[in-house]
Amino acid sequence: MLDEQGAAPTATARVDVLLDAMRQRMLAGGIEDPSADAELILGHVLGESRGRVQALAVMRAEITSADAAAAVELTEERARRVPLQHLTGRAPFRSIELAVGPGVFVPRPETEVVAQFAIDALQLVPDPEPIAVDLCTGSGALALAMAHEVPRARIWAVEMSREAFAWAERNVAEWGDGRVSLVQGDVTALEEIADLAPLAGRVHVLVSNPPYVPSGMVPRDPEVRDHDPQLALYGGEDGLDIVRSISRSARALVVSGGTLVIEHAESQGRAIRELLTADGWRAAATHPDLTGRDRATTALR
Repeated sequence: MLDEQGAAPTATARVDVLLDAMRQRMLAGGIEDPSADAELILGHVLGESRGRVQALAVMRAEITSADAAAAVELTEERARRVPLQHLTGRAPFRSIELAVGPGVFVPRPETEVVAQFAIDALQLVPDPEPIAVDLCTGSGALALAMAHEVPRARIWAVEMSREAFAWAERNVAEWGDGRVSLVQGDVTALEEIADLAPLAGRVHVLVSNPPYVPSGMVPRDPEVRDHDPQLALYGGEDGLDIVRSISRSARALVVSGGTLVIEHAESQGRAIRELLTADGWRAAATHPDLTGRDRATTALR
């Protein structure tokens, strides 16, 4: 068990007592709802699911001092606001689980709604092998969700950062099923990415979770501010520099009637609809996530 000073256990620990102490330590570190984090950390150490950890707690099972000490060490890091996903090396996203760590943006639950718009659009394409492109793919979350849930689709995923690209490579190898092509390149210069040239006018769905934080707005949460790569966060003075580039240059890739899906902050929907419309996109519409906050804007080529 943890003592009041947070010292590592020296004997076997009862799971329910250990979990409670882990929660208290994370609360003291400013994590408002640490129950899930405690269970996931202990599950990671034990190689068990969260549900199994909960069952062990109900049964008041005991674990070895070595496992308890490992859980305590990770708890201390989490209390210092290291992202949970960096500690476990995994991030669940829809029906898949991605490898993540320093150097790559950790996919958020709200992006799952963005993925749904792209997946729905892909599923409606009558072509036997619809094509999608994911710009600013990061860990590969959107690209791999589309590939996993629309098995007949072919996906191209573009990432500029070498660090993020390395994580995406791992995830594509695990989840891509040979249908995801990973491309390193700058989305602000799409016309210079040779691997995308054959896709001109053939893409049915183009999706992006671009950097959209305004450069003067530093995120409040330490997990984001101190650990997510700046390249994946900041999108210029108003946060829309990358969106503007995508709006202007991606039209050449998308087939007539094809769908564009862009994630953004809740305050940016109107500005994005206006710039998309000015660039010739049709039927621009903004949609909320599950919390009711505007999260994605869609448009048609």
